[in-house]
Amino acid sequence: MTETTRRIIDIIRSIPPGKVASYRDTALAAGLPNGARQVARLLHSMSETQRLPWHRIIRADGHIALPAAEGGELQAALLRAEGVRVSKTLRVDMGKYSFF
Repeated sequence: MTETTRRIIDIIRSIPPGKVASYRDTALAAGLPNGARQVARLLHSMSETQRLPWHRIIRADGHIALPAAEGGELQAALLRAEGVRVSKTLRVDMGKYSFF
């Protein structure tokens, strides 16, 4: 595992229940100014094996990136269970729930 991968994983694990972070802000915190896609790829490939709270990472505009029928509703349910208000359009108020 690379040092960059380790940094991203550590940041994702540090996001507490009831908070969210964007792919972009997670990448920036890991020192990768253009690394949002790298965060997305890492979540896709390592969320299960590393037991990452993948559901806490969303788009910078507050929307869940996954289509509703392809995991978006599951992500919304997981966030709601932690007290995050998710709209019917699968959007989170970043001003209220953002970790960063």
